[in-house]
Amino acid sequence: MALSLNKPKLDNLASDIWKSAERLRGKFKSYEYQSVILPIIVIRRLECVLIDWRKQKSAEVRTNRPNLTADEVAKWVKGLELNPKQCPFSNRTDWTLRSVYEEDHALLKDNFLSYINGFSRNVDDIIEHFNYRDTIGLMVKNNRLAPILNQYKELALGPDQLSGLEMGYIYEELLRRFSEQSGDEAGEHFTPREVIRLMVELLDIPIPDRHLSIYDPASGTGGMLSVAKEHLLERAETPEERARVEQFVTVHGQELSPTNYAVCQADLLIKNDRQATVHLGNSLISDDPYSREPGDQWPETKWRFHRMLSNPPFGVTWGGKDGYEKEARKLERTRYQAGMPRVNDGALLFLQTMLAKMAPVAQGGSRIAIIFNGSPLSNGDCGSGESEIRRWILEHDWLDAIVMLPDQLFYNTGIFTYVWLLRNDKPLSHQGRVMLIDARRQFEKEPKSFGNKRNRITDTHRAWIEARYRDGWAEGYADEQVKIFARESFAYHKVSVVFWQTDEHDQPAIVTEPYQKTFSAANLKKEQEFHASDLSFRVRLMVKGEEKTVAFTVTSKDNAAKKFKEALAGADETLAVEWTHRHYVQDDEYIPHGEDIAAFLTREIAKPIIRWEETRKDGKPILGYEILPNKYFYRYQPPRPAKELLAEFWRLEKDAEKMLEGLTQ
Repeated sequence: MALSLNKPKLDNLASDIWKSAERLRGKFKSYEYQSVILPIIVIRRLECVLIDWRKQKSAEVRTNRPNLTADEVAKWVKGLELNPKQCPFSNRTDWTLRSVYEEDHALLKDNFLSYINGFSRNVDDIIEHFNYRDTIGLMVKNNRLAPILNQYKELALGPDQLSGLEMGYIYEELLRRFSEQSGDEAGEHFTPREVIRLMVELLDIPIPDRHLSIYDPASGTGGMLSVAKEHLLERAETPEERARVEQFVTVHGQELSPTNYAVCQADLLIKNDRQATVHLGNSLISDDPYSREPGDQWPETKWRFHRMLSNPPFGVTWGGKDGYEKEARKLERTRYQAGMPRVNDGALLFLQTMLAKMAPVAQGGSRIAIIFNGSPLSNGDCGSGESEIRRWILEHDWLDAIVMLPDQLFYNTGIFTYVWLLRNDKPLSHQGRVMLIDARRQFEKEPKSFGNKRNRITDTHRAWIEARYRDGWAEGYADEQVKIFARESFAYHKVSVVFWQTDEHDQPAIVTEPYQKTFSAANLKKEQEFHASDLSFRVRLMVKGEEKTVAFTVTSKDNAAKKFKEALAGADETLAVEWTHRHYVQDDEYIPHGEDIAAFLTREIAKPIIRWEETRKDGKPILGYEILPNKYFYRYQPPRPAKELLAEFWRLEKDAEKMLEGLTQ
């Protein structure tokens, strides 16, 4: 399977298609462009497949039945086409985009709808999810149906002209441009096939001799699942092994976007993969027939998967009025029992969804590869949803390794990304440990930038990563880019500590300041208990219409409530309170797991400590967890372009000249 893209060809094709979108300006709003363009691309691609199929079948029929007339051959081929066992999808009519366009334009809408309505049910499902029939009406109203049909009636979009990889890029590139036009955040990143290939090989999927299932909860246009299956077929060395892959491997996906779902379904139809099923819906919530949107179609109560891989959208909001927080929280006691991440980033919900669907070890266990940005590594303080999810994963010993990837690998974002590898069937040499692989320098420059994608991983780089993941567990293995840690190494104690502050002479610091809290007997008792030292108060009172100032001191042994009552006896109103007390500092300390907390505080603070307390959950101290790869490896800075460095050099030189001029003047 080729992993590279013919960039000049795709650039030209994407630009040509984009020109047709730009012709919609003034007639359609920018956010409506994709509803016009993407469906016609899919229809044309399916049409190209059907045309080729008809030509091949016609040749076969003529060879086997040379006495048939042309009309009889056409009728015979149409009968075969309409048989689902012969052809995975069909069209009852004889129309094509070309013939519709070349007929009377007064009948253009009717003929085009006749063609659309002639498709088999599985294609009709795709057209429905594009909501294309309504769009056709708008195209006619805005006098754009004829130009669009003319643009696409002969466009070479068949699988023999464009591979699935190339077509996937075209779809995603157009989606990116449409998002930019409408001012939306793309939120979705077409995963380069070399990255998917790396994930697939790190999952070590075997040629099966029994059922083996593969799952992606955010399948997009189906790239992850396609590459996984294609990789296995590539590795099959004999017809018997290939037959086992076809027989035993099933792929399962779910996608929230109707547009991506429709594109994915079209691709599956073209491949005629009867062992692949992708559903429309939100994989992060339960399916409810009364809900406004379909939920998880692969619930863990019925489905478990042996291999899972995904590139879920980064930083997508799942809570608030625009999210689905109410529905997601219904799974808090089951799937999301570890915790709920912040509402503006649902990445860890996808991971918990995958972990919930792991097959039991007795049934072969499961392995997971998932792409994250840096947020899930360390976002959230001790006790937060994110930290609790990491704690749950590490304490169950599911996290196996994290691979740090180069930046600028993706078409729609230039950020650094990380592949998390998880499994519930760790061999003995992996148990209780986590491997970090720094692969940020394993790339070469793209010959030509492709969106934000300026770097690429080659076969050599992929082999470098795979070798370290495979061999790095051995005792005595040494490589600066590979480090193995006990899972507890990522844990810390968060301790709230209160200590006395001292002045420049190392004497207790005394502060006099207004008392900002409600001046009550209950609060006075709390201050007495907290400070454990003398507290002096000056209180301005209104007593029988006159101002009066009362001063009193509360020691650690006094009855604070009694003192308060005596001081304020007869007062009508408290006007102001000033108090004098020892100055204290309240701070949080983050202490590595395994350190003696009291000894750490004494050593690091070196001040008299009043009290300290660990962060608690359900009344018990808990550990926080964070994974900071840059803490364990040098901070890699990607090389800067020579042009940029030269410009900075000249800027610095000019600044230096100005400084010298100022000195001489």
